Amino acid sequence: MHAEFQPVIDLARASVVGYEALARFDSPVRSPLPWFDAAREHGRLEELEALALRSALDARAILPTNTFLTVNISPALVDTPRVREVWADFPELGAVIVELTEHERIDSYASLEPALDRLRSAGALLAIDDAGAGYSGLQHVLSLRPDVIKLDRALVEGLDRDEAKRAMVEMLGTLAGRLDAWLLAEGIETGEELDVLIGLGVPLAQGYFLGRPGPGFPPMDADAADRIMGQLRVQETDGLRGLLEHVPTSTGREPALSAFDDVRVDTVVVLDDTGRPEATVDLSGMVHAMRDSGLRVNVDTPVTEVLRRAIVRAPAQRFHPLVCTDDAGRYVGIVRMERLVDTLCRQKS
Repeated sequence: MHAEFQPVIDLARASVVGYEALARFDSPVRSPLPWFDAAREHGRLEELEALALRSALDARAILPTNTFLTVNISPALVDTPRVREVWADFPELGAVIVELTEHERIDSYASLEPALDRLRSAGALLAIDDAGAGYSGLQHVLSLRPDVIKLDRALVEGLDRDEAKRAMVEMLGTLAGRLDAWLLAEGIETGEELDVLIGLGVPLAQGYFLGRPGPGFPPMDADAADRIMGQLRVQETDGLRGLLEHVPTSTGREPALSAFDDVRVDTVVVLDDTGRPEATVDLSGMVHAMRDSGLRVNVDTPVTEVLRRAIVRAPAQRFHPLVCTDDAGRYVGIVRMERLVDTLCRQKS
């Protein structure tokens, strides 16, 4: 077994600020899950987690300057004999974040407070994962008061297509701010998910789109860095770019209909050969042409002007998504009316 490291990214600066240590195995089965499941089944989980923890902490000696290291440990094992031996060998834990990962249900962290206080006294910060996954997870956040709150992957997946998930991330961001904690989104796999997280002001992130785990300390993906910087520049404007949602596109009505096999899709944009939008197709299969539906708008148009134009559309089309184009008329995404209204309310509050 050895440790590999996945970069953690500062979304306000497009830079690597830390690494999470992940256990990997030198066998055809590299994923850690089967190994930890087998260790649990055979009563060897404490031994394996202690070995993984030591392997991760050993690498701190070559940790890049001005970065932190995140190590994982099950709450039930944080104060067991073998794990205490590891902590004793690393008495100074500055620039280390201890992430409590629940492989087994923990009803309360109260019994762990003495051990967690010792880790904090040694300089460690504490993180809790799977925030937003359920009521018990929120209870743990409130009782533990962690320094880092990691968003559950289920909240990040498809975030660009789900208003409820956006609202939940915003709520958790507010909670993190009240607790003086950092919010970290993990499992980012698409640029669209990344765009939304930047727009929501989530400060830290990791995932395959940003950088895969690897030996040593891998750099951030260059294309992801460019995308983050582009989004940060967009936020300095008053247009619609920060509100964009990316839906499937098609060059004809029949291919468009096949996109609805994905239950998450409710709109498809039909493009011509030059990438300009011709129509949208909704879930019922109805086609709404650009030329007579008032659906098209330049992406740099201010929110207030877009809403004024949208509300004078025909009643049947008034709340349809708006198709956004660049200065050359090419499709860049859609913006939903509810997102426009929400943005205007925030601007006025």
